[in-house]
Amino acid sequence: MTTMTRAIGLMSGTSMDGVDVALLDTDGEACVTAGASRFLAYSDEDRDVLRAAMAEATALTDRTARPGALATAEALISKRHIEAVEAFLVAEKIDRHSIDIVGFHGQTVLHRPEHRLTVQIGDGAALSQSLRMTVAYDFRAADVEAGGQGAPLVPAYHRALVAAAGLTEPVVVVNIGGVANLTFLAQGSDPIACDTGPGNALLDDLMFARTGAAVDLDGAAAAAGRVDEVILQELLAHPYFDKPFPKSLDRNDFSAVRVSDLSTEDAAATLTAFTAASLALAFRHLPAAPSLAIICGGGAHNPTLMRELALCLSCRVITADSFGWSADAMEAQAFAYLAVRRLKNLPITFPTTTGITRPLEGGRLLTV
Repeated sequence: MTTMTRAIGLMSGTSMDGVDVALLDTDGEACVTAGASRFLAYSDEDRDVLRAAMAEATALTDRTARPGALATAEALISKRHIEAVEAFLVAEKIDRHSIDIVGFHGQTVLHRPEHRLTVQIGDGAALSQSLRMTVAYDFRAADVEAGGQGAPLVPAYHRALVAAAGLTEPVVVVNIGGVANLTFLAQGSDPIACDTGPGNALLDDLMFARTGAAVDLDGAAAAAGRVDEVILQELLAHPYFDKPFPKSLDRNDFSAVRVSDLSTEDAAATLTAFTAASLALAFRHLPAAPSLAIICGGGAHNPTLMRELALCLSCRVITADSFGWSADAMEAQAFAYLAVRRLKNLPITFPTTTGITRPLEGGRLLTV
């Protein structure tokens, strides 16, 4: 008989929009039952604190250091995650004693695997003590210390979802957050994964700088603009796209400086096309042509981006929501799943997802 574990997963992505909370019942392998999910939005002031921390993090060489703005941001991240869980328990009428473990990703502020350095802020001990729950956190460090990319981490969960759905043909699951990543899944094979390109980060930063808005809502600015094909080809000439899998990115590895002289609409259109085209370039490195691309993350809600993906990708493109999954809760569910795997000492990264030499367990565990 399969033993199911009840977990809450938490995710604050590189888009810095807020905290996703999701409930999952799973055995940490092929059995997954998704429960309720909620979202706690960051305030404009919260995002200002996080942006300051991101800027200061570029100088870090010690992943445990928390100078200046980073200490302030870590306290804020911890507080907001505690608030998100408490509000979730109340809203969904969940007994906290029914939760076996919480998966806490924290907020990535720096990712430099080539220097064996990755930094996620968030105090796991404070979370565990305040919630009075067992917490798994710091999921990326072990992989990076072992020479892996430390990202993406969600492929193990994507594999479980695809298996549960009974899909037998090769498919890709694409997450478009601040950074975009994909997982290629074929029956009988380990997942193959990588970060593919800029996701929403460049577009979000453009809209904030030009208009004060956090995102290009519904892709409206991009839809009103024209793609500058010359600049698009310059962006796609970045050497990252020729590198084979596995590979990963920091949120700030790409620059929007090339679109600085364009109108807001044309710049948004060009950056949206860049995200889609960079995903198409990643398809060149796949071992087989997928029959389906399932899109999750914030990008799934951008109809202009979805149209670009349909034009660029060599397979049918659908959103996770239309497939019966949750585009928004996917990553939070994934960290609930990874927390259960940590509890059972099962690997969360693989040679084909992060480049390590063997499947590796990851995450630190705090029990109550």
